[in-house]
Amino acid sequence: MPDSLGGLRLAGAVPLDPKPATPPPAAGPAPAANGAAPAAGPVVIDVTEASFATDVVSRSMQVPVVLDFWASWCGPCKQLSPVLEKLAVADGGSWILAKVDVDANPGLAQAAGVQGIPAVKAVVGGRIIGEFTGAVPEREVRSWLDQLLAMVAEATGGLPGAAAAEAPDPQLSAAEAALARGDLDAAAQAYRARLDEAPGDPEALTGLARAELLRRVNAFDPALVRARAAADPDDVEAAIAAADLGIAEGDSAGALAGLVAFVRRSSGPERDRARAHLVDLFQALSDADPAVAPARRSLAAALF
Repeated sequence: MPDSLGGLRLAGAVPLDPKPATPPPAAGPAPAANGAAPAAGPVVIDVTEASFATDVVSRSMQVPVVLDFWASWCGPCKQLSPVLEKLAVADGGSWILAKVDVDANPGLAQAAGVQGIPAVKAVVGGRIIGEFTGAVPEREVRSWLDQLLAMVAEATGGLPGAAAAEAPDPQLSAAEAALARGDLDAAAQAYRARLDEAPGDPEALTGLARAELLRRVNAFDPALVRARAAADPDDVEAAIAAADLGIAEGDSAGALAGLVAFVRRSSGPERDRARAHLVDLFQALSDADPAVAPARRSLAAALF
């Protein structure tokens, strides 16, 4: 599946803030529109950490699932959510809108890399292939959805349900589900199990790198990481930790640039250590992240 939707990030999101939230009522099912095959059940659903594997990962093998990360205290969410619900009903089941209350399901928000809401992410075949943030006008949401559906139609030959012709690998499904509920140890174990069966599997390699990145960051004290990096710019471990933290906080471009700068000014084992870690971070982010390609070019320029 092409990743050309992955770079769409729009302004207007508000930062996450732990406050009580009450999910809005879900819309009911609608008739199929424009000849599209309707999804089974309602076209707007509420998703929890417990139901994510079934309602999102498994369902995305049959039909695109659009995740709407929201909270009751979020003003822009109240503008965007009705637009998404209206379009989901109008499209009659050609895609599913899955609403995620970030206050009730913080693990899902963390696993998806959500830093501000509303955040919208398209899942096809168990993978996030596109996203945007902020209260986007309806015409832009419509255009984004049209691109998504066109990409899926092209990749599957335009046949409803063709994305499900190949059954998902159970190890990858287990890993994605564990990652979604925040069980990083179980996710890493499942990704490794998949790699034992299929060495070099790109999804397993990327998933394992992401799980290991989150495990490292979970052990950090962010203030101490930043202070250590600022106190000694030549400390390779501090630079690496700062890069990990930056990526976890959503600043992949800044994090990669900082570690590339360390490579440029260092030498010997410290330089090799930072370079190797950059390669790991490229794997964790994958080429779908728009910051990866320029960082690869900058690293090559720094090395040669």
